[in-house]
Parts: sequence; structure tokens; C-alpha cells
Amino acid sequence: MNSSLRGKTAIVGIGSAGIGEAHGFSAMELLGQASLKAIADAGLKLSDVDAVFSATSSHAFPTLSVCEYLGIKPRFVDGTNVGGSSFEWHLLQATLALQAGLCDVALICYGSNQRTAGGKLVSMSEPQWHETAYKPRHPITSYALAASRHMHQYGTTREQLAEVALAARGWANLNPEAFARGPLSMDDVLASRMVSDPLSAADCCLVTDGAGACIMVRADRARDLPNKPAYFLGAGGAQWHRSIVAMPDLTVTAASESGPRAMQMAGVSHTDIDLVMLYDAFTINTILFLEDLGFCPKGEGGRFVQGGRIAPGGELAVNTNGGGLSCVHPGMYGIFLILEAVTQIRGQAGARQLKKADIALLHGNGGTLSSQVTAFLGSEAAL
Repeated sequence: MNSSLRGKTAIVGIGSAGIGEAHGFSAMELLGQASLKAIADAGLKLSDVDAVFSATSSHAFPTLSVCEYLGIKPRFVDGTNVGGSSFEWHLLQATLALQAGLCDVALICYGSNQRTAGGKLVSMSEPQWHETAYKPRHPITSYALAASRHMHQYGTTREQLAEVALAARGWANLNPEAFARGPLSMDDVLASRMVSDPLSAADCCLVTDGAGACIMVRADRARDLPNKPAYFLGAGGAQWHRSIVAMPDLTVTAASESGPRAMQMAGVSHTDIDLVMLYDAFTINTILFLEDLGFCPKGEGGRFVQGGRIAPGGELAVNTNGGGLSCVHPGMYGIFLILEAVTQIRGQAGARQLKKADIALLHGNGGTLSSQVTAFLGSEAAL
């Protein structure tokens, strides 16, 4: 594996906007607000940006729309859309473009007004032709299939799924920007309305508005900018299916390929990792990804998360912003994995700040457990 990209680029600016409810703003307006905040955070000007990486659920040609709205005439663009994991891919693509000299300042961005625009938890591009007869509710039915199979095969319980939701809320309660805060008990989760058996409303991610953006530059330039850089260490992606009916094994995701690829590029082992940011669209996701990324054996994810292991004060810091379950989930969540990792690496996470945050694993998920992308960011100490 080529690790010549390790430490060669860094995130130097981050911004968010409209997290929760952003009445009166369009998806593009929120994206623009987050982008301008990220550029300012980096100590740069809009005119410095010469590359744009974006995916949205509301624009067919995202980079055309984003560049027009912001008034950017870019040297390089990429609108790869593999669902919520797109932005972890964009970290790798931006690094490649920067290292090739195709651009100097890369903007990665996303925005959605899904909640206030009346959006529901629906994947607009679901394959319909061979699933319609079963009348699924997209995308939750697909994740419910994975959860029920995991329960059948490994004895995973609803209480174990609930541990994921409780941990996320525990972190969210330390994050003033999180949309869902306040008490949440095991009884609350187990008594919540069933949406798609075995997943209840408490097992499902939020439906919020929100936008996020980050700025990447080459490492030599990063050291001259105002904020502590978060260096790109490595990334890897894998995809095995689009429709859930084509998933080879409902209990094994392509994270089992993307994770090892990213770890090899980054040159890290599990014991090096301080922060784990997982795309928790549903509680089963966290369990599947902890297994597939090698934190515990296959089938042990439910038992692994028991006893508050991934909650504040636990052995493994997972989704310290509160995740898609309790912080923010505006349709495509992957950009927020990046923002929280950078915030932790900078030491700016306030009450939820980890004592040591030198290496962060970010894992994005797209489609119905379809696209899996793993990336690593690190502080200067990690280089």
C-alpha cells in the first residue's frame, strides 16, 4: 500500500451552520454559511479556494451549484457521491489533488435543510425495481434486516442496541451544539415506538438541518495558518452492493476491507487510536462497524458496547459529539465526523474534550450499508 500521502495534507479550517433547525434557509445557503466559516477559520479568503469537493442530496451537479453560489472559479472539482461516506472519500481525493499540484486550497462541503423543508428519513435514490413488492420503508427497513439477522446469528439483544443510543446521548449532553439533549434511560429506549422491527425510534438517527465544511491544504502551508492542523494520515474505501438485497452477508460490511486499507496507509494499530467517529445512522451501525473495523470479533459487538464502554468515561471514545443519533443528521452525516475529529485534535471540544486526541478514526457509511470509507486524521504528534 502506498503511504506516501501520509501527513502530506492537513485540515486547517472547519465550519458548521444550521445544526438542528434552520428555519428560512435553503440547503445551499446553509452550505455557504458553513463554507465561509471554514475559510475564515483557516485564516484564508474565499478567493484563495481553488478546488471544491461536494456531494448533496438536493443538487444533481453539486460542484456546479456550489461554485456558482459561492462565486468560485475552481481549478479542480470532484462531486463523487457515494452517500454519507462521500466526505471521507473527499479527504483522500483532495489529498491526491493537492499533492499533484492541481490545486492549493480545497473546500469540502455539505448542506441540507432536510428537517425544516419537510424532509423525511428517505433515501431518494434507492433502487426500487427489485424491492418495491416488499413495500420497504427506505432506508430503515434495510438496517432492520441487518439488525434482525445479527440478533438471530449472534444473540444480540435490543438492550445492547440501546447501549449505543445511551452512549450517544451521554456524549451529546456534553455538547452544547447537539440537537437532542437531556435524560435518556434504558427503559426509554426500549419503550420507544417501534419503526421497523427490531429498530425503534430511539435506534434511528435524527432528522435535522445542518451544514459542514472543512479546508485542506498541503502540510507545509498548514503550519503557517492560525489553527493547529489535523493531518491526513490515510484512507480506504470499499463497496460490495447498492441494494440491501444484494448484500452478501447482512452481518458483515465492506468496512472489513476499508478499515485495514486505511490503517495500513496511516501506519496505525488499534492501540494508537484515541477517538472513533462512526456513522451511526442506526444503533446497529455502531455495532457492525466496531466488529468490522477490528475492535472486537464478529458477533461480539453487542457485548462490547455494554456497561458504558463507548460512553463518556468508558474505555473507547466513540462519537464524542453525540453522533447522528443525538447530535445532528441532515441526510448525509459524514462531514460531521470530520468536524468533530478536528475539534478534538485541536483540543477545542470543551466538556467532552478527550485527554489525548492525537489519532482519530473516521468511518463513513453510504446507502444501505453500501459504501464504506475509513479515514484517519492526526495531530503533529502522530506524524
